[in-house]
Amino acid sequence: MKKCLLCGSSVEPFLSFGPMPRANGFLRLEEFEREYFFPLEAAFCPGCAMVQITEQPEPERMFNASYPFFTGSSRRMALHFEEFAKEAARHLPPSSNPLVVEIGSNDGTMLACFAGAGMRHLGVEPSLNAAQAARDRGLKTVSEFFTLDLARRIVQDEGRADTIVAANVMCHIRDLHSALDGVRLLLKPRGLFWFEDPYVGDVLEKTAYDQIYDEHAYLFSVSSISRLLKRHGLEVVDVQPMPTHGGSNRFTAAHRGALPVSRTVAAFLEREKRLELHHRETYDRFRKRCEESRDRLTALLKDLRRAGKRVVGYGATSKSTTVINYCGITTDLMEFICDTTPLKQGTFSPGAHIPVRSHEQFLSPYPDYALLFAWNHRDEIMEKEGGFREKGGRWILYVPTVGLSN
Repeated sequence: MKKCLLCGSSVEPFLSFGPMPRANGFLRLEEFEREYFFPLEAAFCPGCAMVQITEQPEPERMFNASYPFFTGSSRRMALHFEEFAKEAARHLPPSSNPLVVEIGSNDGTMLACFAGAGMRHLGVEPSLNAAQAARDRGLKTVSEFFTLDLARRIVQDEGRADTIVAANVMCHIRDLHSALDGVRLLLKPRGLFWFEDPYVGDVLEKTAYDQIYDEHAYLFSVSSISRLLKRHGLEVVDVQPMPTHGGSNRFTAAHRGALPVSRTVAAFLEREKRLELHHRETYDRFRKRCEESRDRLTALLKDLRRAGKRVVGYGATSKSTTVINYCGITTDLMEFICDTTPLKQGTFSPGAHIPVRSHEQFLSPYPDYALLFAWNHRDEIMEKEGGFREKGGRWILYVPTVGLSN
């Protein structure tokens, strides 16, 4: 039996995707023969209630000098992180010279908000190209993975942090024990630790199986993350639902007993009991819905192919890798994927090797149908792509259910 990465209990696998490439492993033609695959399998731990993948590639395979996504490339995410930074800054404990540390700071989009307010800051970003982009903006950044050892060195060089922030990062860290020990050491006695990650409750509700991929070592519930923090002398003091990534939670944590706990935490825990997030049967039902969604999407694409319709993908997202490979989508069913990220254009999708092309090629000429991989930006995209709809184009959706939309 495979063991839980966090508590050592035997985990219960509930959904296997088979061999899967790296979600952000977009590649060139000459790299096809060397493409890396690993067995992607989601499991539930009855001991600590943590949902996790049973195997994950080495961190260096995922976060390296050619990481293809920069936060600043998404205007919507940039605005979201600006709001995140403002809220964290409003709750800074009194200090004459506060220090803010961001774990997984990427290109410094959120860190720049603190720096712009004149605050001492430090970004921790293992992807060398993203870290260099932040340094080019004048932001103090170290290119390492966040561990207890690094936290010790930060304390020695910079002192303890008033606030630590992390956005869509903590669920990526396989060794959360070292990372959380580092947070406990680095955080001042009355400091706050803010982190935001996809919420397993939303994943289940929306049948969003595409949230399961290599970078997401875990899917947090309030119950599972509360248990884990407790082991490290920390506790959740507040929870806020967020729309990002199709449904996330923004957790606020502190040293245990340092600050009052919001009623929202108890309300979330009670809701999770009603949803039975701590029962294996809940995840078996999720697997069945995923299989039904896969079969319906594949059947729809095959019907469109038989009818001679042009279908393209919209958004070469991390999530698209899971969908494409789980559903067996090939270039027979999808002509190409359009994406606005320059680093991805001219590459091929992981596993299925569907060409990734510029947004301009989506426009001229429009396809008959577009499969919306970036479904978490649905409203923004549909507003932007009014011309596609006016020309008779239709969107293919798969979250929360498979269907068509004008």
